Amino acid sequence: MSLPGIDLLAAPEKATELVLLAHGGVVDSLDPAGGWRGPILRMWPLALAARSAAPGAAVGLMRYRYRGWNGTEAHPAHDLGTVLDGLPSSIRRVVLIGHSMGGRAVVAAGNHPLVSGVLGLAPWLPTGEPLVAMRGPVVLAHGTLDRMTDPAQTAAYARRLRATGVPVALLSVEGEKHAMLHRYGDWNELVRRFVAAALGGPTDCPALTTEPDRVDPLPLWNRPGGNAAGVRDIAAARLRLRVLGSQAFEQV
Repeated sequence: MSLPGIDLLAAPEKATELVLLAHGGVVDSLDPAGGWRGPILRMWPLALAARSAAPGAAVGLMRYRYRGWNGTEAHPAHDLGTVLDGLPSSIRRVVLIGHSMGGRAVVAAGNHPLVSGVLGLAPWLPTGEPLVAMRGPVVLAHGTLDRMTDPAQTAAYARRLRATGVPVALLSVEGEKHAMLHRYGDWNELVRRFVAAALGGPTDCPALTTEPDRVDPLPLWNRPGGNAAGVRDIAAARLRLRVLGSQAFEQV
């Protein structure tokens, strides 16, 4: 069995902050996560956006032991917790960004003392998902045409969390499906703006609210490019960035 870890895509020498991106997966599988599957590749442009927003921060891709969530084992959430617990003392703040199953993982780990913000992109938040008092700004964004994970379940989780007093921004992405390709530029811009805010930028955001049913549209910052352009964006990011190093973390 492999160990959970991080592939570092940006590693400034004196970095005290880390942006950690958690990719999607499947419901049940003990197969290795691998490095070239679509859900992992989808995170590369988002990592590039994060790097542009915080050039002094480290940026890493989460590496799970397994492809699947695997029921009550919740392997990705445990793997993410292991990584957060094992980070060097030089890292003082972590921004978590997760897509799909990774969105579920970052929500589960969002109360870790190092966390300073949680961004869930098309997160998988099934009915009855435990509430977590997440730290820093909490933003959940979901495409209106997503049929892989349910925008209504994301809205229900946001409503429950808001009821506990935690401000949540709930963003509806018009015309978008689960792979986040049609409006790829807007997803990239959301990541840029979120990372900048979570690491010390202005946080005066009216969408961050405890109003139970508020939903805000994701702004149309860019002209939708379509799926083919979204795939090209992934390829371009994969060519621009490279893995600078990998670190595995022993589970306690």
